[in-house]
Amino acid sequence: MDSPQTKKSGLNLPAGMNETSLRLDFSGSFRTISNLSSPSSRSSTCSDRFIPCRSSSRLHTFELIEKESPVKEGGNEAYNRLLKSELFGADFVSVSSPAGKGSPMSPSKNMLRFKTDHSPGPNSPYSPSILGHDNGFSSETSTPPKLPRKVPKTPHKVLDAPSLQDDFYLNLVDWSSQNVLAVGLGTCVYLWTASNSKVTKLCDLGPSDSVCSVQWTREGSYISIGTTLGQVQVWDGTQCKRVRTFGGHQTRAGVLAWNSRILSSGSRDRNILQHDLRVSSDFIGKLVGHKSEVCGLKWSHDDRELASGGNDNQLLVWNLHSQQPILKLTEHTAAVKAIAWSPHQSGLLASGGGTADRCIRFWNTANGHQLNSVDTGSQVCNLAWSKNVNELVSTHGYSQNQIMVWKYPSMAKVATLTGHSLRVLYLATSPDGQTIVTGAGDETLRFWNIFPSMKAPAPVKDTSLWSLGRTHIR
Repeated sequence: MDSPQTKKSGLNLPAGMNETSLRLDFSGSFRTISNLSSPSSRSSTCSDRFIPCRSSSRLHTFELIEKESPVKEGGNEAYNRLLKSELFGADFVSVSSPAGKGSPMSPSKNMLRFKTDHSPGPNSPYSPSILGHDNGFSSETSTPPKLPRKVPKTPHKVLDAPSLQDDFYLNLVDWSSQNVLAVGLGTCVYLWTASNSKVTKLCDLGPSDSVCSVQWTREGSYISIGTTLGQVQVWDGTQCKRVRTFGGHQTRAGVLAWNSRILSSGSRDRNILQHDLRVSSDFIGKLVGHKSEVCGLKWSHDDRELASGGNDNQLLVWNLHSQQPILKLTEHTAAVKAIAWSPHQSGLLASGGGTADRCIRFWNTANGHQLNSVDTGSQVCNLAWSKNVNELVSTHGYSQNQIMVWKYPSMAKVATLTGHSLRVLYLATSPDGQTIVTGAGDETLRFWNIFPSMKAPAPVKDTSLWSLGRTHIR
């Protein structure tokens, strides 16, 4: 039976310990436990720490148990459910304990929860919440897919171009780096200044000759002209003065290509001649390899390789040090006029075949491998890469007369443009890389804004600095 002293004290002491054996001394600066007696008669000195049993302690009285974090309305609860579902699966969310109740798997509301006190505001683009705003689930829990770029379906401007020949093997339109468009119409070459729409007649070859090709130098100051009689003339575009006339071809020179210092000309006589303004002779080199008319000719951007296409269905690649082609690519089954080097990847060449082929093919000129081939459904007349984005444009003839914009390397169609009534034989790109001009046998030149600018790749707006009215090139 308990003694009356023990009953009165109300303390729950272990057996053999009475109230007098426990004395608390508060006189010092530290609270210590002194004179702690054991059941034995011998007294002993113990340490100053007394660790009670937690199960019999009343820690909640002193607010030592961790309280649940207050739940804010809206996004935190929604975010927790979403994140738990993503991490542990939908089954975990359904069997987890309800809000406000602890569980072995979810003991605290602070688990998987951001400290919102220091997070950016709801309008910040750097908010850690994948839901954006703290107001519950949004309609979409992931970033929406990027919308395809919109390309205007109508041309910004249309120019009448009387006597623009409907001949697949000619190259009668080119746009200079000085923003001047050159067009060969019959026996004359006209210059159209894009900034003010001024038209200048550069030259007239006379009744016995006609224009077959035009090509600006990269600096945009000189322009070369290939003629039906096989001449290659070089003119000063600013002063409208002829600088040089090269001979050497036996018949028409239908295609021209400049690198930094060399002018190459391709002819119906199947030869490619290399001309140099610094040398007095008509040509400094002759490349023989095609078995029919040369109709495509392009220098690579590093001036190391020249690609040529012919009516013999061949695509040949030449370098500066050899008189024989380093590559003979014969997969096309029709004439190869459309040739374009990628400005984004060294050694990447695109080519397009005529009516019997209809394919755009991509080549690695380092090893001659064909990388890809796409059947466009119609004759490929021209190809041009965008210098602003990794895309290219192709113009077509029989049977759809369309203009197509492609993404590379996926070759997904960005846009298909129509408007010409005959095959789109001519193509040139503006100096800023945003606008193309196309010419066709319907005797019109059409300007299309199809590529974004290099600085701001935003969707192209259907606006123009030019009038939408139709004007004449001459």
